[in-house]
Amino acid sequence: MAKKTIADLDVTGKKVLMRVDFNVPLKDGAITDDRRIVMALPTIQHVLDGGGSVVLMAHLGRPKGEPDPQYSLKPAADRLGELLGEGVVQMAIDTDGDDAHAKADALVPGQVLVLENVRFNAGEKKGDDENYNYTLASFGDIYCNNAFGTCHRTEASMYAVPKAMKHVGKPAVVGFLVDKEIKYLTEVIANPQRPFVAILGGAKVSDKINVIDNLLGVCDKVLIGGAMAYTFSLAQGGSVGGSLVEKDKVELAKTLIAKGGDKLVLPVDTHCGDDFNSDCNKQVVKAGEIADGFEGLDIGPETAKQYAEIVKGAKTVVWNGPMGVFEMAPFDEGTKAVAQAIADSESTSIIGGGDSAAAIEQLGFADQVTHVSTGGGASLEMLEGKSFASVDLLDDK
Repeated sequence: MAKKTIADLDVTGKKVLMRVDFNVPLKDGAITDDRRIVMALPTIQHVLDGGGSVVLMAHLGRPKGEPDPQYSLKPAADRLGELLGEGVVQMAIDTDGDDAHAKADALVPGQVLVLENVRFNAGEKKGDDENYNYTLASFGDIYCNNAFGTCHRTEASMYAVPKAMKHVGKPAVVGFLVDKEIKYLTEVIANPQRPFVAILGGAKVSDKINVIDNLLGVCDKVLIGGAMAYTFSLAQGGSVGGSLVEKDKVELAKTLIAKGGDKLVLPVDTHCGDDFNSDCNKQVVKAGEIADGFEGLDIGPETAKQYAEIVKGAKTVVWNGPMGVFEMAPFDEGTKAVAQAIADSESTSIIGGGDSAAAIEQLGFADQVTHVSTGGGASLEMLEGKSFASVDLLDDK
């Protein structure tokens, strides 16, 4: 899957049309976490340093195919301007309208233009609006996909626009962020150093069926935590009290248990509470022995110890999904123990996006792991072994 990167091209005097992931969290119009903007900077700066200019496309939130002020990219553009310096960044008030045209035409090397939210246009989701696709394609001499968080989608700015650019002979490559994600989520997993351990948590078996199935075929151990462990417990005839379970997935869990054999490692104990809050009555019980009136909220201490020991001996670790309710003490202990074990290990450690990435950041271990993915849904689909049309169409090395 090795793709050409922006570093493989001469960008001198070129306009690079770059898809980025600026879908940042906002509160009262202010950005509460600018990591996605910061992580896009190396690719943007590379183009500017190389004598090129950049036209950025991004989405924010879920507008309904028309302008909606609460989803404007202006806060992201303003933050980017602060990071890159005064006078570097400007913003268009539309995506493919008169203002975008005029500002894209006037762009000079060393400048960045942020287009307004691509999802303000119905053509973005539809993907087959040729006027929209070819207008955006005309804004750049080179296309660069640097938005891993949306790589599993085929919206126009991810697929139809680069396709239109390639149709007229323009290069289409990946940015440094997407290149790194591909390296870790496909190449490292395809040829892992062993033992190769996967840790999968989260609420639903249904969210991770294909991931579990795929990883059982390539891993030495797959450790299960989070609420989905209770569906497996139910499949083994255990008592789960009021725990979150998917009763319609019990037969599937049985199939995965049979397929996994010794590879599939389930919790041996559970930290329970009689209410969903920190002040509830708590007890630790053996897995499958949760009393009525209680629900499982975390893996138990013995499970945490066992999982940490398995991680300690691993050479490659993939983690996707917390072990319990990590936002609420004391039910964050299982997630903390696993995160600490990964941080302390000498393995190549890959943290899936979403809650796992949030947990590793929140616990202060982000600098002690090899790679933290920027895409929740995209990283899951890549762990399933899926290919992405938006990446496949880009230029091969």
